[in-house]
Amino acid sequence: MLIIINSVVYTGGMEIDTRARRTQILAAAAGLFARRGYHGVSIGDLGASVGLTGPALYRHFAGKEALLAEVLLDISARLHDEGFRRAAVAADPLGALLDWHISFALDNPALITVHERELENVPEAPRREIRRLQRAYVEEWVRVLCEQRPRPREEARAAVHAVFGLLNSTPHSAGELDREAMARLLRRMAEAALLADTG
Repeated sequence: MLIIINSVVYTGGMEIDTRARRTQILAAAAGLFARRGYHGVSIGDLGASVGLTGPALYRHFAGKEALLAEVLLDISARLHDEGFRRAAVAADPLGALLDWHISFALDNPALITVHERELENVPEAPRREIRRLQRAYVEEWVRVLCEQRPRPREEARAAVHAVFGLLNSTPHSAGELDREAMARLLRRMAEAALLADTG
């Protein structure tokens, strides 16, 4: 018999925290989607990567589309929520946003790859929510940048998108330098690009 109490599954004397299991599945799925692409991964592959049968995965997610949507919603929500939180409390909001995004990009190259490559495979409703979170995150960067270096918002927005291209290059650019050196390099380059005099 399977009983769920406060997100903990009890089965035959064993307990499995379903939140921890979902987190494990999301991380494994991101790795598989990044390496093979969405269409190159089956439900069986996803289940096997975390020690489940394919059908057992349906206890956690409705299917492969739903799992991809959750991966991308999770990424977008984490970037958005933590970015807003850090910018709100930092003496240097732009520096806080840079440090947060650089840290995320260096620690999660598979998530960055999936984020950039697989959005069109997400069903329409979650795709709209992902886009909404992404736009809000960009606009927070634009707000912070315009406060530090006043300029037309459309110019600031273009600069932010260009810098995201730089920071999100970590699946390709990281590796030759150690993490700390790569973080410093990305911070210097991104800050110079954002604060460049374009007049």
